[in-house]
Amino acid sequence: MIYTIFVFVALAAFDNIIIGLFPPLFSSIAKELNVNLSALGVVSAVNILVTAFSSIYWGYLSGKFKRKGLIIIGTIIWSISVFLTSISSNYLQLLIFQIFTGIGLGCIASIGFSVLTDYIPHKKRGMILSLWGMSQGFGGIAGSLMASLTTTYAGWRRPFKIVSIIGFLLIILYLFIKEPALGEAEPELKELIKEGYEYNYNIEFNHLYELASKHSNILLFFQGFFMNITTGSLIWLPTLYISKIQHEGYDNKTAIIASGFLFAIFQIGGLTSSYFGHLGDKAQRKNYKGRAILTSFFVFITMPFYILMFVMPMKNLLLPGNYNASLIFFSLLREIVLNPWIAAMFILSFFASAAQSANTPNWLALITDVNLPEHRGTSFSTANLANSLGRTLGNVGVGTLLAAVSRYSGEPNNYIITLSIFQLFLIPSAFCYVKMAKSNEKDISEVKAILYKRSKLT
Repeated sequence: MIYTIFVFVALAAFDNIIIGLFPPLFSSIAKELNVNLSALGVVSAVNILVTAFSSIYWGYLSGKFKRKGLIIIGTIIWSISVFLTSISSNYLQLLIFQIFTGIGLGCIASIGFSVLTDYIPHKKRGMILSLWGMSQGFGGIAGSLMASLTTTYAGWRRPFKIVSIIGFLLIILYLFIKEPALGEAEPELKELIKEGYEYNYNIEFNHLYELASKHSNILLFFQGFFMNITTGSLIWLPTLYISKIQHEGYDNKTAIIASGFLFAIFQIGGLTSSYFGHLGDKAQRKNYKGRAILTSFFVFITMPFYILMFVMPMKNLLLPGNYNASLIFFSLLREIVLNPWIAAMFILSFFASAAQSANTPNWLALITDVNLPEHRGTSFSTANLANSLGRTLGNVGVGTLLAAVSRYSGEPNNYIITLSIFQLFLIPSAFCYVKMAKSNEKDISEVKAILYKRSKLT
């Protein structure tokens, strides 16, 4: 079980590693292929949306067929496509290969989620799913760092080749995983599976309306959509840091290097995700409303922490001017300890990213709890589409609003105002959790009753 969980947690990072590869490579790819930077933004957006849409179909398949075979097929598709991306000679090839990459990547989220929910003990769902969620977040950071470090020495194609090779190595690891029985982690089905019977229920096309109309699912879809508008806007944080550092008198190259380190350091609060998943597990054992109410509180308080961090200036910042990445990194660590302005930004960012990290494990646990085992892959992938649309809207929306705000306010205030406005979407996001608390109680009880009834029919 531990081996399988490890493999799928590692796999979860890869869709975000590939997404994270692109932004740092935009200028290099655009120059070699002779296209505008905006055209590469389209490629990145298409990849994200194709991944989200294809995951719905993969999720549907996961409720009907053996998931181990499906995940191997999907991984072969994206591994080959990523390699072909690395040898693209024009923009059209790049776009086509990234579309096929998205088709393959769609299997990671939906099927990986489906398998994990059948393996994870019911009482530890939030805590262990937090590892799966964290791996996706850190996958994006890893992709960005990989692109920055390897491109300097070997060009933009090398990172894609490395990821492709790792993808093929993962296929070997899949051969040794043990696919869990559908519903294996459900306490209501434990005796059934222990006696050697199988839970033989598959998703059917006519079940889709039931999933789409379930009150808890609807609220989880909207919650994820609003939450991801805000989190999608945070991809602009390095740009805010660059503006603040330049405002302190440093040149663009120093600011770019320092902003990348600050982006990683200031997200360290996300490592607390497992703790908040554990708190959600405890709250849910007391009352089926507990997880939703607890998470609504942390989602809401994320907003003031981030806004205060945006507003905080980087006064008295001391950085070396020799473009040495190591020296800049250690200078930033020193500033966090000795400079009260940078220390305040770090503390605020830690609490903001920590409170934000409470959302992922508890959202994942809830969408598991309110759906039958054969419906989870499809429900998750549909909700993940809403998340992707929100994330895309947040990313693109910042650029649009920033252009309007910049007419009235200069840097870095234009970034501060724009990013603060996008934090307001956390209000309806938190409200969705409050509203779903009552429906969670009803839907979870209904799922448990159905599973118990089915376990007695054999």
